[in-house]
Amino acid sequence: MGVNYLTRIRSIHRKLGIPANYAVQRHLPLQRVARRLVTAALADDDGKPVRLTPRAAAAWKRMHAAAAKTGIELRPISGFRSVARQTAIIRRQLAAGQSLGSILELVAAPGCSEHHTGRALDLGSPRHTCLDADFAKTQEFRWLRRHAGDFRFHLSYPICNPHGIAFEPWHWRCR
Repeated sequence: MGVNYLTRIRSIHRKLGIPANYAVQRHLPLQRVARRLVTAALADDDGKPVRLTPRAAAAWKRMHAAAAKTGIELRPISGFRSVARQTAIIRRQLAAGQSLGSILELVAAPGCSEHHTGRALDLGSPRHTCLDADFAKTQEFRWLRRHAGDFRFHLSYPICNPHGIAFEPWHWRCR
């Protein structure tokens, strides 16, 4: 990561009102933005391409196929997200009257989102397409807990994680 990237992230944080020590306090490193992305799937909710790095896309496809063989249907909701998109999400929530504190419990600050890396996936199921903690009650989540590691995916934000981000059973990152 270059000086320009760090300067850009600091500027965005200042404009959004995110404290300068946010990343250190939350134990969230600045994430490298993926340079090479491929379409790994189409998003279940809107049919837009879910883009990942080539390695993460290959791991996702293997995991998806393995789950399907056991009757588990994992549905991709989102993958790569740019810094600009992350910033727009936070601005939209601020404009809707949400407090910055409550937003940052559900969304990592621009520059700190694992989605920037192209190795993070938000997943759902045919009966559960919402990004909420109830996904943890699904058979798809139980399958992920048992098998995602076999495909180099791990749950980034478990209950009581050190990042100050709410439990996100839908968010999985490829190592």
